[in-house]
Formats: sequence, C-alpha cells, structure tokens
Amino acid sequence: MQKNFKPHPNSFKNTFCIFNEVLPNEIEGLKKQFESKAGSSYYYTEKGMYRVSNHWGRLANSKWRLVALEPETESKTKIGFAAWTEFHPDNAEEKLYYIEADYIKNTVNYQHKNNLLYDGRAILRTSFETAKRIKQIRNLQQLTSWAKYFDEDISDLRKQIITELIYTEKTLDEIKREI
Repeated sequence: MQKNFKPHPNSFKNTFCIFNEVLPNEIEGLKKQFESKAGSSYYYTEKGMYRVSNHWGRLANSKWRLVALEPETESKTKIGFAAWTEFHPDNAEEKLYYIEADYIKNTVNYQHKNNLLYDGRAILRTSFETAKRIKQIRNLQQLTSWAKYFDEDISDLRKQIITELIYTEKTLDEIKREI
C-alpha cells in the first residue's frame, strides 16, 4: 500500500526544476494526489514528484522543464519525474541562471546555478538577462544574415560569438566589433 506523501514545502512556489521523462509504468500503482485546474496530475513519493502533463515550461510562478526521452514520443502528454533535491529557488532579482549551448544539436538552454553540473565558468544572470541572451543565441543559431559581412567560416564564427555570449559580460555588438 502506498504511503500518502506530501510535496516538499519548497517545490511549488517560485521554483526552477528539470523533470526527466519516464514511461507510464513508473506511476503504475501510485495514487494521484493532486490535479491542477489545467489538468496536470501529481504523484508524490519519498524521493520526488511525478507530473503528468501536456504543458511544460513556465507554470504560474515556476519554471519547470521536461527533458524528453529519445526518440521523441508521439503523445503530447508526458510523464516527468524530479527528485525533491532538483527544485531550486527562482526569482527575478538574483543572478541564478547560466546558459548552456549544444553546438552539435544547435540548441541552447538555461540551467540553475544549484545544478550539480555547474562548473562556475559560465556567467550567472537574472532570468531577464538570461532570456535576452538566449534569444540572441537562438538568432545566431537559426539565421545567417548576420554573418554576411564576415569572411570567416560561419560555423566557427557562430561558435565563437555564442561562447563569448555565455562566458563574458560583453554585449553582442561588442563581440561583433572585436571580430
């Protein structure tokens, strides 16, 4: 018989968390303990929380992201699990976030400074500053018009600029002028 676990007190309000997608068998036999107005279901265990939802990202006053299984499943509804230790504080004032770029997959994302993988090298920024830099990086990744005045190979140039945006306080204009 499943115990009736309560959510960690700091897991819902003003938090950042990365859930990992799991298969439906992970929640078999668990009792749904909460259902949101938007239709998400929550299952609490001693180790963490399962969330069944068709929407991820910004949720009320929290930022919850799902890392999907590979290959991508067809269903829009996904089941994610996060350990209680993976819920980190979020607010607009503190420099809590750093940026990660995957140059092979051509993606960019933000991570919380309390992430165990944070090596202290990438610049920490507020959520607003982080979002602004991510938008610039995504434009660099997806567009080529910005490179028409440069003689270098665009992929090397792209990586150089993105790296500067992640690891320095320089503006995009400053970086471009230095190149």
